[in-house]
Amino acid sequence: MVHKVPQRKLEYAARLNDYLDRYHKALSVGVDNVGSKSIAIKRKELRSRDIHILMGKNTIIRKVLTMRMDRMEEEGKMKQCKNAENMLNMVHGNIGFIFLPKGESIRGLRDELLDDKVQTAAKAGIAAPDDVFVPPGPTGQDPSQTGFFQALDIPTKINRGQVEILSEVKLITKGEKVGRSAAELLTMLNIKPFYYGISVEYVYDNGEVYPSDVLDISQSEVAASFNEAIRSVAALCMALNYPTAASVPHSIMNAYKNILAIGLGCSTYSWDNLDKVKAILADPSAFAAAAAAPAAAADGAAPAEAAPEPEEEEEEESSVAAGGMFGGSGSDGDSDDSDSDSS
Repeated sequence: MVHKVPQRKLEYAARLNDYLDRYHKALSVGVDNVGSKSIAIKRKELRSRDIHILMGKNTIIRKVLTMRMDRMEEEGKMKQCKNAENMLNMVHGNIGFIFLPKGESIRGLRDELLDDKVQTAAKAGIAAPDDVFVPPGPTGQDPSQTGFFQALDIPTKINRGQVEILSEVKLITKGEKVGRSAAELLTMLNIKPFYYGISVEYVYDNGEVYPSDVLDISQSEVAASFNEAIRSVAALCMALNYPTAASVPHSIMNAYKNILAIGLGCSTYSWDNLDKVKAILADPSAFAAAAAAPAAAADGAAPAEAAPEPEEEEEEESSVAAGGMFGGSGSDGDSDDSDSDSS
């Protein structure tokens, strides 16, 4: 007897294959504790941006992807076959897919989905997504409820005819199931501790699949890791005396330092950089002050109270006339102007 596939499953398979053919970016999203109404509202919002949400059971999703892999392999389309295999690894738990067009940002949509959460009350039997603390203060409950608080080891006292909690108490631990008594207490206190929404699990980007946490890695962190790796490679190559692109610049710099050391030890040869080094060694304080001045100008460290007083202006005018520090070639004044322009 031939088993007839229901029409709804055929339509679902056609939709999934159509999305896989048209889109090259997708997110696998978790929808635990998210109502169907919330998903329908979000689907309507995203549809105007050509973003489509496709929910379904894991069994039919795996079946469609497996059949797609077999078909692509028969047609010799190995890249599409590998893409379907990678997407098959994303199918875990209560998930769905969100397909993005080419111009849509994956990280932007991920952040948009995570920010859209709904505050809900704690329900008995569910795993707590966060720790829950009961704050101290009046509860609005009459003294007859004292035993209920004592059963949960919550210190209380009677104040002005109502139960008052003495200190903050950790009622629920993240990851543990919410007990019936804890859920009832939070309902009595009108506390809605949990926020639920669509969570993003994995990212599918042009055949590559990776966890959504990778999107939080900044370019500065990547650059820092790359620089650290380059330094390690350079240190290893220099220790082995094996020249590479990473170690050659350091070797050249070390060799030049040795040449400068030899030049300082003898007076036979001299060149511009060696003369600068000799001048620095002869008077280090002058070069320290010269280096501090441009740095202060770049940081905007010229306070208003440092402006010259009237009697000092006369001295400056006389120095200009005599070809002093602001006269003559004016090299220092030009350097100050260039620094202020660059800043």
